[in-house]
Amino acid sequence: MAGQDVDDDVKTLHSMGYAQELSRSMGQFSNFAISFSIICILSGGINSLGQGVASAGGASVTFGWIIGGLCALLVTFGMAQIASAFPTAGGLYHWSSILGGRFWGWLTAWFNLFGLITVLAAINVGTFNFFLGSFGPQFGVTAEHQLLFVGLMTASHALINHMGIKATTRLTDFSGYLILFGAVLLAGSLFYFAGNDAGETRDFGRMIKFENYTGDASGGVWPTRFENMWMVFAVGLLLPIYTLTGYDASAHTSEETKSAAINVPKGIINSVLYASIFALLFSVAFVLAIPDMAEAAKAGWGVFFYVLDAQIPAPLRYLIYAIVFVAQYICGLATVTSVSRMIFAFARDKGLPLSSVWAKISPKWRTPVAAIWVGSALAVAFTAYAKLYGLIAVSCVIALYFSYVMPTIAGFFAYGKTWTKMGPWDIGGLYKVVAVVVTILVAIIIYVGIQPPNDAAVTVFKWFIGTTIVVWASIEWILPALGMKSAKFQGPPTGASIEARAKAIEEAEKALNAALK
Repeated sequence: MAGQDVDDDVKTLHSMGYAQELSRSMGQFSNFAISFSIICILSGGINSLGQGVASAGGASVTFGWIIGGLCALLVTFGMAQIASAFPTAGGLYHWSSILGGRFWGWLTAWFNLFGLITVLAAINVGTFNFFLGSFGPQFGVTAEHQLLFVGLMTASHALINHMGIKATTRLTDFSGYLILFGAVLLAGSLFYFAGNDAGETRDFGRMIKFENYTGDASGGVWPTRFENMWMVFAVGLLLPIYTLTGYDASAHTSEETKSAAINVPKGIINSVLYASIFALLFSVAFVLAIPDMAEAAKAGWGVFFYVLDAQIPAPLRYLIYAIVFVAQYICGLATVTSVSRMIFAFARDKGLPLSSVWAKISPKWRTPVAAIWVGSALAVAFTAYAKLYGLIAVSCVIALYFSYVMPTIAGFFAYGKTWTKMGPWDIGGLYKVVAVVVTILVAIIIYVGIQPPNDAAVTVFKWFIGTTIVVWASIEWILPALGMKSAKFQGPPTGASIEARAKAIEEAEKALNAALK
């Protein structure tokens, strides 16, 4: 039966004009685990705690996870609907191209690619900061070692990815269980050992109490004080919103997943659902364990260590630190997988300079080796450019959520017109309602995300959008007008071009299979 499922997946891929070059070996749990590993509530959910605590206090963390989780779930519904209909690597730009046209697909691709590269940088900088706060003194690691640490860690991620999807999925499968165990252990430890500052009964009221810790009281997280309490709460939402990114990995590994039209949508939705539930669990325990809320806010980005150092016995504390560090390391590993599949798929459709290089698959490992290494190198380069964790995190949130909503918007206009064939995961007419709601939500997220001190992200995106438009104009109009050869981005194959590629697909698969013998 499993073999029949793979055959059906390959036929579906052929019907969209692509060869089965990647190794299709991921099951339902592995597809879920790769997104769950990138979301990694023990990464963003811990490294970004300062954004929540230093905004509206306990209520920001508690209500933030509930509201942020629901918002992200709505985004996944729109994404899952399209992923089920078009289960391909690089899914987001592919969907936008089919549903909204070449230029819309092009923009989606660049937003998604920039978002994935910057989220990899944010994850690995966050992992470095966590290592610095937990084990740094014992190993003589200081803040000056950030670039070296991130570079070596990212190189190890690339090497493991280089050696095949099975090596990666073994680790991400393990990470899926490790994150769940770590979240329960953290929550249980905090609840068991920590009372309030007098060691008496816990103050459950702080879970729903709104306080304003922005400005000088925030330990540098929010240098500008927001007087409007709605804005204070809104900026705290960046804690769950940043953490709940990366679930497009399930879509990017569609061509490596069995029964992709069913398992990919499930992976996207379930990764966000379980992440939200378990993050809320340990975050509530964390809020209850804070000895003093004002002092916690002043701790800023170091609030996690402030609480654990005060409340958890050393042996258990270092066990938790070790679990968190391993989960954060695998989070970066899974993100390299997502980045590389996006580069591979976009290059396969001639969307990048030197596309033939980045679209090449290793016959031995069945992975896009060049795409893996260039994506990793670009993330390290962005780390050198934007050294502040907050700026990197906000940049990736804006870019990723732009790319998440763009195919959903295109689908809103194409639904029932040019898009009539749905996949097995189908929410019917509710799709158009979801599309409208998530578009509004993403607009709000972006507005909140560029508030000071993260307004520097505006400069980053002015440069990014301007460059993207210049590149598009050059290959589409300027170079051809000057009589120069231009490799125009044609988008994914459609109609007659799919039939014309049948022979090339057959030859590509034969060549890869022959190389394996």
